[in-house]
Amino acid sequence: MVRNANSPTLEQAREDAPDRKTQIIRSAQKLFALHGYHAVSIRQIADDAGVPLALVRYYYGAKDELFHAIFERWNHVSEQRLALLAEALGERSGAKLLRRVVQAFAAPVLTLRDSEEGTHYAVMLSRELAHPTAEAQRAGQTFLDPMARAFLDALQQTLPLATREQVAWCYQLMIGSLMAHMQELQHARVRGLAGIAPADERIDSGQLLVDFVVGGIQAALSRSASASPTSRVSPAKKGSR
Repeated sequence: MVRNANSPTLEQAREDAPDRKTQIIRSAQKLFALHGYHAVSIRQIADDAGVPLALVRYYYGAKDELFHAIFERWNHVSEQRLALLAEALGERSGAKLLRRVVQAFAAPVLTLRDSEEGTHYAVMLSRELAHPTAEAQRAGQTFLDPMARAFLDALQQTLPLATREQVAWCYQLMIGSLMAHMQELQHARVRGLAGIAPADERIDSGQLLVDFVVGGIQAALSRSASASPTSRVSPAKKGSR
């Protein structure tokens, strides 16, 4: 096999790793977060990372493979969520279990805002969930769907009277609330509406998110149950027992 003259040698690649390899994936997720998958080229990623174009292909291959590698890099977040979920299911039951399930889902993602890199991943994920590409759907099937099914099962266990469709909608609305919270633009808008500076924030917005989701699920399903034909007593049977 003849190596392209512009390709890095094995010695050069070893000398670069892991810093330049890490910089490539950081630049990729930042640009995907800002512009979306299809609006970003491999050359733009290389330029942002400050590496030769050939080095991106050497480490990650085609753009869709690099995109897949970002999901793989952050798969530990899904693993953390599943670990917290297992802990919640093992320790809690009844009314408090729903809160623990929502906390297990949200907490590892909320910590992503502690770093610029984590924020970029969260924004990228939010963008791809809102406007899914074929590449995002493939990555989601591998890295997100197994976790989603586990949380759907947990919600169903917590909400035994709900239908699977209701549970699935609750899950999707929970995702939407969480992804909106992860956007810095939303935090800036809240500060603007409230007329406060970042240093003056007093509310734990992560806890507010959990309260909002738990309360929303309980209210929505309570309303659905009261509106269900099977839950109503027909006029002819009002006095019967």
